[in-house]
Amino acid sequence: MAANAEVTKNEGESAINLIRRFSKRVQGAGVIPRVRSNRYYTRAKSKAVSRKGALKRITRRDEIAELIKLGKMLEKPVRGKFRR
Repeated sequence: MAANAEVTKNEGESAINLIRRFSKRVQGAGVIPRVRSNRYYTRAKSKAVSRKGALKRITRRDEIAELIKLGKMLEKPVRGKFRR
């Protein structure tokens, strides 16, 4: 979706006024907010990828719980005001 903002120089118009008019046209077309919104765009993860990550977290959590029970790993103290 390309929205080009085009201005032509009028007779007797200075370069500064031309630039000002162009800036106003770009603002009016909403080009800058659209570009800024796309700047940090990240694609949504697919269902398969999110499930794979969830399974990985679950298995890792189980492994850590097992190591804590065996005494091979120290239990981390819970930080923050919301405790599980």
